Amino acid sequence: MSDQVYLGIDVGAESGRVMAGLWDGRRIRLEELHRFANGPVAVAGTVRWDVLRLWSEIQHGLALAGRRFGKSVVSIGVDTWGVDFALLSKNGELLGQPYHYRDARTRGMFERAFARVPRAQIFAATGVQFMEINTLYQLLALRQNSPELLDAAHTFLTMPDFFNWCLAGARVCEFTNATTTQCLDPSRRSWAADLLRQFELPAKIFPEIVPPGTRLGPLRAEVAEKTGLASAIVIAPATHDTGSAVAAVPTLHTGKTNWAYLSSGTWSCMGAELPRASLTPRTLELNVTNEGGVNFTYRLLKNISGLWLVQQCRRAFEARGRSCDYAELVRLASDAPALRSFVDPDDARFLNPPDMAAAIQAFCRDTRQPVPETEGELVRCALESLALKYQVTLSCLEELTGNKIEVIHIVGGGSQNHLLNQFAANACDRPVLAGPVEATVLGNVLVQARASSEVINLAELRAVVRDSFEVRPFEPDAKTAEAWADARTRFSAFAAR
Repeated sequence: MSDQVYLGIDVGAESGRVMAGLWDGRRIRLEELHRFANGPVAVAGTVRWDVLRLWSEIQHGLALAGRRFGKSVVSIGVDTWGVDFALLSKNGELLGQPYHYRDARTRGMFERAFARVPRAQIFAATGVQFMEINTLYQLLALRQNSPELLDAAHTFLTMPDFFNWCLAGARVCEFTNATTTQCLDPSRRSWAADLLRQFELPAKIFPEIVPPGTRLGPLRAEVAEKTGLASAIVIAPATHDTGSAVAAVPTLHTGKTNWAYLSSGTWSCMGAELPRASLTPRTLELNVTNEGGVNFTYRLLKNISGLWLVQQCRRAFEARGRSCDYAELVRLASDAPALRSFVDPDDARFLNPPDMAAAIQAFCRDTRQPVPETEGELVRCALESLALKYQVTLSCLEELTGNKIEVIHIVGGGSQNHLLNQFAANACDRPVLAGPVEATVLGNVLVQARASSEVINLAELRAVVRDSFEVRPFEPDAKTAEAWADARTRFSAFAAR
């Protein structure tokens, strides 16, 4: 019997790809069909996403899949990052070019929002970590700066939902991405209509919320003809990329809270999987978020500014005429002096600085630490700081769940960074299991397989991942334990929880 094929479209902040998941009834293997660049586009003093080009790239990848696999393709699913969105008119016109979450228009929106609705009330209604990039503050900025767009809007769609609309015409929002907006009530699993009204945001534009695994229908006729995939249907996986990645964590402990996940990429998303949202005052105080998962689970997590620091350092080095690939940067960092200087990755100055290397140096100078000068010293500072931030987050998770975390699963592209994985084990004093690298796509295609009754439940889905891919273990280094303990103390002096 030939393999069944599930197509996963995974679009991240730096790149996107169309991947084929080939299912033989027991194991899954992946084949990359098309990869394309993504990133912010500067337009008239704003920062946007070029969604029309992304849609063109997606169609190209699907056409390649049609030629390669034809009628073996069962379904198609999309996942992307969270918080950003598109607005459609009643007749399906795209209203404006969607903003990038790093656009500056949301600066200062916390103060405006809290003046109208207290912070504690917003958290009680949504359970979401406070970041100015959140959809809620983007909508408030839109209401302030371009009210005519909101007035003309008929439908709000998060980014993966927009691409699902392009594919199948469905105007719905999938649960996991909807939870990133800070516009959803986690207890009722419905839009927080009262909160939206308090902010004078039009609740009527928010469509039906559907769970992961929902069949959205066949491809639009013109898309089916262009791609040769007339027999495929569109299924909403966990459309938030971290939601898909966590679904594919190869844990043996589904249903328990003695393990943590870390989806490592541009962002480091670290958390625990819970049966319900945590809405306690202490959760608010620690600024931890509740994002949706498969089976209506909740991902109690912190969104940490992850390998973005290294990515932007590399860009700064290139601007100075020093071109290094990531492997070379890791090698240079490995050779640099250990545990000299740290930054708080979530400090506002690292959100989108013109020169990340200079921003790191300024932070170290301001906090009276040795200033890293070389490429290796700067990257090592970033990686060690991330690992120490993981330890801070781990302590928050243990406090909020009341359980000791026994192992950390690191998945995603960042799991290839063996130096960071070892630093994480050292800083957290916990064993780390790294991999699979392609957790997001695996979660995407295996949720599709579950929707087709090929996989029964979440525990079986994770068993498929374990059977199909290897993980690499990292143990805390006893020889450096004292040095890392001292580093944790120094880091806590300026790093926010």
